[in-house]
Amino acid sequence: MSNLPIPGSVVLVDLDGHANGPHASAHNDIILHPTPSRDVNDPLNWSKWRKQLHFAMLMTYTLTAGIAGTAFNSVLLPLSTESGVPVGDLVAGIGYMFLLLGWGGLITQPLAMTFGKRPIYLISQIGHLGMVCWMPFIHSSGIWFANRIIMGILVSPIEMLVEISIADIFFAHERGFYMGLYVIFLVGGNYIAPVWAGFANDSFGYKWVFWISAIQLAAGTVAMALFMEETNYVRGTTELQEQHDIGTPTDDAEKNTDAKGDDILVQTVSAGRALEGTPYTFVQKLALYRQRYTDTRTLYAQIYRPIIFLRYPVVVWYVPLSPTRLTRPRSGFLYGASVMWYNVLNATASLLFTEVYGFKPSGVGLTYLGPTIGATIAGLLSGWLADLWLVRQARRKGGMREPEDRLWLMAFITVLFPAGLILWGVGAAKQIHWIGLVIGGGIVAATGASAATFSINYVLDSYKDLGGEVMLTVMLVRNTMSFAMNYAITPWLKMGYQNTFIMAALLGMALYATFYPVILIGKRWRKASAKSYWGYVESSIMAGH
Repeated sequence: MSNLPIPGSVVLVDLDGHANGPHASAHNDIILHPTPSRDVNDPLNWSKWRKQLHFAMLMTYTLTAGIAGTAFNSVLLPLSTESGVPVGDLVAGIGYMFLLLGWGGLITQPLAMTFGKRPIYLISQIGHLGMVCWMPFIHSSGIWFANRIIMGILVSPIEMLVEISIADIFFAHERGFYMGLYVIFLVGGNYIAPVWAGFANDSFGYKWVFWISAIQLAAGTVAMALFMEETNYVRGTTELQEQHDIGTPTDDAEKNTDAKGDDILVQTVSAGRALEGTPYTFVQKLALYRQRYTDTRTLYAQIYRPIIFLRYPVVVWYVPLSPTRLTRPRSGFLYGASVMWYNVLNATASLLFTEVYGFKPSGVGLTYLGPTIGATIAGLLSGWLADLWLVRQARRKGGMREPEDRLWLMAFITVLFPAGLILWGVGAAKQIHWIGLVIGGGIVAATGASAATFSINYVLDSYKDLGGEVMLTVMLVRNTMSFAMNYAITPWLKMGYQNTFIMAALLGMALYATFYPVILIGKRWRKASAKSYWGYVESSIMAGH
């Protein structure tokens, strides 16, 4: 184990200018991670416009699927009245959907990594369209639950496969910006959907919320079928080999470097960047199936291994008791905490603005503009700033990138979040002007979007080679927490808005504050996982190649 590189610790900046391998064109001192092959069809070698087009298709999937899955949140009361399904069951059904958005990945993720991401995205979109067309005809709780469960499984790629697709085409030093944009479309789309849904309900009736959702899903499906490419690619190398090539320090080597890392030797694979091969034609790009990317044994391993990865503290986010001893896992998991409060806003928006302020569904929908704006601003800034911060920290550390460096920006979230949630819930209890709640919702959404961006990038930075599996583990934790919150929030509100949201604000602040002990001990966790992780990588990526 002492000779193994630490997962996630890589030489990002070539301070001395002596590296021979591929560097970023805009910043020629930044080393490209992962190392691209010479194949012209390697997604890392795609042209800028081709990458942007594919990213646009990923966001088309994220936005259209997100809108269709959340548009009814501002019309829960009229939906309950017309369909005969109690509001409590509607909220519970949403909880089932969130649970399966995570656990459904045990089915969709291995299939996508083995047979291709493109067919899974299209199957997901078409199946989702069928589920939305079914929704106007639901008139019982049982059918509602069945619809939500099936939809959760079908749409599970939105929660984890999109992140892996982004990592397929962008390098480590630029990934944070695009993850931030993804979070904007994921969270912002969910918030903007109820805005128009309220007006559609008031003008045409609640069923048109579903019909409009179906129309935009169908349009997105056509665009994806024409322009979304396959990004699975067997490069034949692992980050372990790349780290050996560039001289990333192992446990023993670290002891021989100074605080600035001046003894780090950078020797990347090759200086030439001439590409080889024949580019795919437009028709070839549209193929639904190209090849199998893993063997059968690895396919099965991808189903159960995300459960095994629950023992990796970096993935699950344990809270340390001491530098050498770890506690049992707590509910302070960063991504779960970020989305949990989104569910709180969704579950209470219709109640607060209808009961306290007398808003119609269209008015309730407009209040989602606050969270939409907050999530958009945060998504743009958090990914971009985190990338700049990460490169800056790498320069200070002799060129080394440590994934934990991103987490320092969590300090702002820890302070802002409780203020936003108190403004939302306690503000309603005190019947302040409704604009105060909108601002509070915007702050909560902004902190959630930022935390989601940081958590996704932290895990992918730490364990990139098995990103699909570790992201699935993250989603299992995150969506289980979301499911629990959907069940907990309704009885919790019996304490009264003021007491409920004061407690929630303090709880959220404590959960977000766990970033600091993770900064202190995260690298030790990654070092302790090196032997098992690199073994998994070698058996998965190199098997059969």
